[in-house]
Formats: sequence, C-alpha cells, structure tokens
Amino acid sequence: MCSGNCAKCLGITLIPLAIICVLCNILLFFPGGEVVDKTEDITDEVFYLGGILGSGVLMIFPALVFLGLKNNDCCGCCGNESCGKRFAMFSSILFAAAGAVGAAYSVIISCVAINHGPKCFTEGNSTTTAYQFSDGNYLSNHSMWEVCTGPGDIVTWHLTLFCILLITGLVQIGLCAFQVINGLIGTICGDCCGCCAE
Repeated sequence: MCSGNCAKCLGITLIPLAIICVLCNILLFFPGGEVVDKTEDITDEVFYLGGILGSGVLMIFPALVFLGLKNNDCCGCCGNESCGKRFAMFSSILFAAAGAVGAAYSVIISCVAINHGPKCFTEGNSTTTAYQFSDGNYLSNHSMWEVCTGPGDIVTWHLTLFCILLITGLVQIGLCAFQVINGLIGTICGDCCGCCAE
C-alpha cells in the first residue's frame, strides 16, 4: 500500500475517534447524566478538557493532514518530481507527533481521574459533592461504590466515560506512532504510487 493511501486510512480512522473523545468529555460535564447546579459538583479533571482539546481538537489537525496526503499535488521541486511528496510525508511526521502529544495528555488526565474517582453526594451530605475515594481503592472493591448516592449512577458514569477516553487515547497514540513510521518511509522512499504519475 502506498504511504499516501495508508495515511489517508489513518486520517479516516482518527476523525471518528476524535469525535468520540469530544462527546465523552462533554457528557462528563453532566455527572451521572444529570445537570448539576454548581460547577464544584463536577470532577476537577473534566475541566482539563483532555477529551476536547487533547484527543479532540489536537487530533483533528493531524487527521486532516493525513487525509490530504494522498491528493497532495506538489511535484517538481528542484527538478525532482517526488521531492514535494517527500516533504509532505515529512510534515505528516510532525503533525503525527503533535497528535500523539494531545492523545497522551488525554490519557494522563483519564488515568488521574480514574484513580481519584468521581465527586459525589453521600447519605450524610446531599448538598455538596466531594471525593470519596483515594488511590484507586474503589476499583477493586465495588462495595465502596454504595458510598456515593448521586448524582445519578455517578461511579459507573465516571468510570465508563474516562475509560473510553483512556482507551481511545491509547489507540490514537498507536495510530500516530504508525504514521510516524509511515511518514519516515514516505520521506525516505517516496510514495510508491509515484507523484504526477500519468
């Protein structure tokens, strides 16, 4: 497969992943699927926007660059028909690196959020949320989840969405790493389909 075609496939894959991350981060602003009165009731890590900025916006730019590589028509520089395509493949490495950094940011935020657990109401305090778990101890002990009485099924909501962000971010990092390798091959060898081929 040509390096340009491969990059296009990666771009097509990254766009829905970025949309999923943005949606998950937006849903996290509604703990337990409910609208809360105070922003203090929302888990702090949600405001770091790992899914919106890291795996979302920062991933859209590389995805669009990857999509455009196959149709890149920049041949003939310095008398060499393939040098334009080689430069485009080299630039894709930089965008892939930027995308990987954004996804890594989302992964780190997700790991921290999963470890801290959600803010939630308790039976003794139904007006203000607080962190009830520490050091991920609730992950292996589901009976602790009963401490949280709301909003909604907050623990499951929190874990599900942040786990989706975590897994999606790891997939994005893998795809960007693959494009770095693909970009290096395209830079060194050129696009196997040729540039300006008749």
